[in-house]
Amino acid sequence: MKTILKWLMFSFLLLFPVFQLTGQEKKKNYGNTPDEIVPYKRFQKAYLNFFDTIQPFTGPGREKAPPANLSEVRIGFLGPLAGSVMVPQGKQMLNGAALAIEEANKGGGYHGIPFKLMVHNDVGLWGAAANKVVEMNDEGVWAFLGTIDGTNSHVALRMTLKLEIPMINTGDPDPTLTETRIPWLIRVISDDRQSSYALAEYIYHIKGLSRAAVVRVDNRYGRVGITEFREASLRMGHPLVLEVRYAEGDTVFTKQIQRITDASPDAIVLWGNAKEAGVLIKQIRAAGIKLPIFGSDRLMSPELLKIAGKDAEGLVTTCQYNPKLDDPKLKAFQKHYYDRFGIEPDVFAAHAYDGMNIIIAAIRKAGLNRYRIRDALTDMKTFQGYHGVTGKIIFDPSWNDIGSIWMTEVRDGKYIFFHSPLDTLVVK
Repeated sequence: MKTILKWLMFSFLLLFPVFQLTGQEKKKNYGNTPDEIVPYKRFQKAYLNFFDTIQPFTGPGREKAPPANLSEVRIGFLGPLAGSVMVPQGKQMLNGAALAIEEANKGGGYHGIPFKLMVHNDVGLWGAAANKVVEMNDEGVWAFLGTIDGTNSHVALRMTLKLEIPMINTGDPDPTLTETRIPWLIRVISDDRQSSYALAEYIYHIKGLSRAAVVRVDNRYGRVGITEFREASLRMGHPLVLEVRYAEGDTVFTKQIQRITDASPDAIVLWGNAKEAGVLIKQIRAAGIKLPIFGSDRLMSPELLKIAGKDAEGLVTTCQYNPKLDDPKLKAFQKHYYDRFGIEPDVFAAHAYDGMNIIIAAIRKAGLNRYRIRDALTDMKTFQGYHGVTGKIIFDPSWNDIGSIWMTEVRDGKYIFFHSPLDTLVVK
């Protein structure tokens, strides 16, 4: 009997560490990176994981008293409203932000004081975004929301550091934006890293393809956006067979299509805006190329369906939220948005609505003090897991939204949404 008990105790001790480990939550890799494509993991463990800790702000300012006799609480907006190819998306972003402000004012504003949106156009000229942030500072905004263009977001962010104004980005998926470690920024939209990982997993593991050719727009969105897909492909053992560019506004893609033919890929990945991508898809199909086509989130657009028509069938893209979810909060937003503006909200409108509601909640919690508002926005306990109309928002220590990426496929002229394969690979 004693011998049996000894063996039972010995077996229990052997198994206990296994039980203990399986009961613990696995730590996420930086950027929600799947284990397979963590950089250099097969060769050496990282000496320092730089983005695993929160960048503190230890400067003064929290002691400043709020101003007296305010008649309005100003919040800034920076987005492409004229003079940019992204104007339709900028207007949707403005609508989403404005709707959140209107609803907040119906709910009493800030202790009875109405919120007011101070609107500024992101004209896309080098350095202009910095001037707009200065203007918002002169107007006395407590925080601002913007923008979409990657270059302009970076320029605006540097000025927020100088002027110490909280910045909430809901439109720029550039992975490097939050890697600046500037503690005045949070991003409320999943970045191109999440899109790239989802596409790579779907193309190589789900569809079993191995030779991807990339055609991308020759600007920052295309250059930076495709980087993570290129590197993920390499780490999965499938280096790109082609990466060719086109200029924003191009309408003829003969040279790019010839290079695709010469490279003999088994998949095509497009990274750019909907307008050029729609034309490109039509010309690819007209050339007799029947390869599967995949694309970045901006290809999930009614504009692309209108341009490409039946040639868009089978296109697979990523998307930062699912507008078809059976979520009461989402459905209420979509109804209110349509009633107010007469159009369906897109991904930029939905994330701007969530981002503006987070700003409003932070102001109501912290009071009229930029430094305390910044503290509220960057406090992981305050908005971690915030359930917005775009779903659950999950921040990593760089205040980057690593929430779920969805995928779509064009079937019968409509985008059909489905879960990203990443949902089964990373810990949520």
